[in-house]
Amino acid sequence: MRTWRMTAAPSPASTIRTVGVPKEIKTKEYRVAMTPDGVREFERRGIDVFVEAGAGAGASFTDDDYRAAGADIVATAAEAWAQQMVVKVKEPKQQEFVFLRDDLTLFTYLHLAAYPEVAKALIAAGTTAIAYETVQLESGALPLLAPMSEVAGRLAPQIGAHYLERHNGGRGVLMGGAPGVQPAKVVVLGAGNVGWNSAWIAAGMEAEVVLFDKNLDRLRWVDQINKGRIVTLASNRGALERNLADADLVIGAVLVAGGRAPVVVTDDMVRTMKQGAVIVDVAIDQGGCIETIHETTHDEPVYELHGVLHYAVGNMPGAVPHTSTYALTNATLSYQLEVAEHGPAEAARRDRALALGVNTVGGHVTNAPVAEFLGVDFVEPTVALS
Repeated sequence: MRTWRMTAAPSPASTIRTVGVPKEIKTKEYRVAMTPDGVREFERRGIDVFVEAGAGAGASFTDDDYRAAGADIVATAAEAWAQQMVVKVKEPKQQEFVFLRDDLTLFTYLHLAAYPEVAKALIAAGTTAIAYETVQLESGALPLLAPMSEVAGRLAPQIGAHYLERHNGGRGVLMGGAPGVQPAKVVVLGAGNVGWNSAWIAAGMEAEVVLFDKNLDRLRWVDQINKGRIVTLASNRGALERNLADADLVIGAVLVAGGRAPVVVTDDMVRTMKQGAVIVDVAIDQGGCIETIHETTHDEPVYELHGVLHYAVGNMPGAVPHTSTYALTNATLSYQLEVAEHGPAEAARRDRALALGVNTVGGHVTNAPVAEFLGVDFVEPTVALS
């Protein structure tokens, strides 16, 4: 059991009157956590929004767009972080840890199982941190993770096709082949939102697609929708080994909500793959599901190991920030407003899905899978917030 410093939980504000939107600083992260339309929704409820200058530029929103919607444009990250609630896209980077404090509510993607140093900083600061990726409906659906899963899933075959080109280090294989020539074989691991979207786009590119999952009902659904265009296989080691050895592109799309992704492709399996084959591990922000993977950046997206190109950028949707910002904020805005209007404690009490999104409060870890992975005690979010 790790012994990280616990602080006394502050009394959470009943409502939040100011919200900060800092500029993202992760490598080549161009998304922004709020659009000008989102600002208007906050402002008409009497909640002031402070946007760091240039925060929306990468997603094609100007400072004047935000001003016209009613936002205050602030010159520095510190001014944006000084507000009662901060909304972001990605987890705080180390240089942002200084802004964490015990009277702050942070709402962003956290992926604490993959970034334990972020968890440690949030715990030490006593910050109330809500993670988009663990907000979970009774059905098990993850409404704030789904849109970025869809974007990343649709990007994965496009990225894989790029790196399969010979001048980019790949085998020189065209995804759809050509008349009289076999198409690329794409193996997708996991039939959730990422995997299903990856398989769908790869099939649309006329590749031969094999989709693995342990959930037979999910595979039945995919089979019914695609009418046999995507081959669905129950996941087991033997079937994986046979198909990986023949694959041109492997897409990792295995998710455990709040926890680390399980490793389903071993080092030995990667060694059997074709020279110049490509792996795109979309699960990297949950630690990755390929044993040979480690996180890369948009600056240096790939590396070669065992003759196989590995792509593992932790913020893939940042490559298409205009599309992904709208997709993200369409889903997050109502939850952000709920937290601001009622305060985190009352919002969590009213909405169990939102309560599951609360990861840390006052030095406590308040999401059970995250606490289990980090090896710390779990405290119910409504208890920690009271």
